[in-house]
Amino acid sequence: MFHLYAGIIALYVILRFVRPLPWGRTAKVLLSALIVVGAEHHVVTRNVFGSMASPEVPGWLLMGLGWATGTLVVFGLLLILSDLLGCLSRRVSPRASRVLLAPSGWRCGLLVLAACLGALGVREAVRVPPVKTVEVAIPGWPQALDGLRIAQLTDLHASRLLDARWMEQVVARSNALKADLIVITGDMVDGSPAARVADVKPLQDLAAPLGVLAIPGNHEYYVDYLGWVDAFQKTGLRLLRNEHVTLTHAGQRFVVAGLTDRVAERIAETMPDLAGALAGRDPADPVILLDHRPGNAPQAAQAGVSLQLSGHTHGGQILGPDRLAKWMNGGFVSGLYDVGDLRLYVSNGAGLWPGFPVRLGRRNEITELVLRAAPPRQVPR
Repeated sequence: MFHLYAGIIALYVILRFVRPLPWGRTAKVLLSALIVVGAEHHVVTRNVFGSMASPEVPGWLLMGLGWATGTLVVFGLLLILSDLLGCLSRRVSPRASRVLLAPSGWRCGLLVLAACLGALGVREAVRVPPVKTVEVAIPGWPQALDGLRIAQLTDLHASRLLDARWMEQVVARSNALKADLIVITGDMVDGSPAARVADVKPLQDLAAPLGVLAIPGNHEYYVDYLGWVDAFQKTGLRLLRNEHVTLTHAGQRFVVAGLTDRVAERIAETMPDLAGALAGRDPADPVILLDHRPGNAPQAAQAGVSLQLSGHTHGGQILGPDRLAKWMNGGFVSGLYDVGDLRLYVSNGAGLWPGFPVRLGRRNEITELVLRAAPPRQVPR
């Protein structure tokens, strides 16, 4: 889908910015070709430098490509906004409308602004994420578990961009929280075990009294899924694949269940099975569900899950276009949601796919969740 959106934006930039330039045909064609390559550079990296999931090129080059693509995307969005405002202002202020719609220095200014925002977006994308503390009041949550603290990591996307050094700092910040439980809700890696195992090795240093639990995301399936399952086990991660564990804190039991990802169908692996993951649990025990994709929350609510922790969306990465990510994920993109009696938290993620390393207005995070007991909701008679 990213190819399609980037291609549409590239075409818009060519039509509304390149085509009106007072240049010769050859110069316009060359610039248009450069824009198309910048928008679709993933095709080149996929076929020449490894895979689309993880091009094996230096991190500085990935940041440079990210800046170029980010600049193009932001510039295209600014052009679209400028044209919309120009059309809407025709009757109110014809002069302003002409300025906004005409090919002029105004658009060159937008390009400079987009380049600056692209650089800022890459810087935000690759920084070590800060801790974000969220209190979650859960209807019917046991009083004995009031104050239970969970550190959530998601969308780490270990790659040549976010390597072992970055991962070590994420692990150190997570451990410093001294949470009762640490969970990882998918997309830990980009690339093959042979290329990435050293970059995920720091995860073996994660520690919490109740343990460290993880689930696969869609990116684990793109390159050698079974190899990654073996690698994670050697790292000491407990990977929940349509199964659950029962934990005890302050004398009170609770269940943590984890699902696979629907991308598993592409490689004939096990599809997500919520009923299977919850089978055999004590119905009296409250349930926390780890599901990489937030869009499945209504089904989890019907199954009696108390809290669902998800990622996948990266918060939409860019404020504004994040509405598209929200639409594609069942209305969930970032933060805390009520879905019946279920509370859903969608983390913006710690990292992101190296093919588009840009964040603007949707900052990365290590999430500290403090669970609070809240009275059950009253059902109207």
